[in-house]
Amino acid sequence: MPSFDIVSEVNQVEVHNAVDQANKEVSTRFDFKGSDARIEINDKDKILTLFGDDDFKLSQVRDVLTAKLAKRGVDTRCLKFDNGESISGNKMKQPVTVREGIEQDLAKKIIKLLKDSKMKVQGSIQGDVVRVTGAKKDLLQEAIALIRKSINDFPLQYKNFRD
Repeated sequence: MPSFDIVSEVNQVEVHNAVDQANKEVSTRFDFKGSDARIEINDKDKILTLFGDDDFKLSQVRDVLTAKLAKRGVDTRCLKFDNGESISGNKMKQPVTVREGIEQDLAKKIIKLLKDSKMKVQGSIQGDVVRVTGAKKDLLQEAIALIRKSINDFPLQYKNFRD
């Protein structure tokens, strides 16, 4: 029976490269001279931490990071920006989570979307992957088109297409 998997993956090597490039740009920019603006990466938890002297510089660091990620082909919709917090004096930090895998709420939304469309395909949640099976390859391609059209706030990839 033909099937495919809906996943959400981020290339961690490209994220590392983008963070390195962003740190290099921040360290050489004139408007950041003498400031403590930087980006730190935590590989285990997949969290980036942005640091800035004030709210404006923190937003500038965020803009540099998103530009470098976009340039390296990383979809910036996978980033979840938390609220900035003051650490000492006016210094600010902001944690940014790099989301990978499909969360349960989104997986349920995808399966409900497939069921409501009355297509003859079935979806099942398998961890952080949604597997869609159907009788014909054409039905699966229609399901991919429907999901692409409906869900555009989170980056999704379609893998393991099998006949």
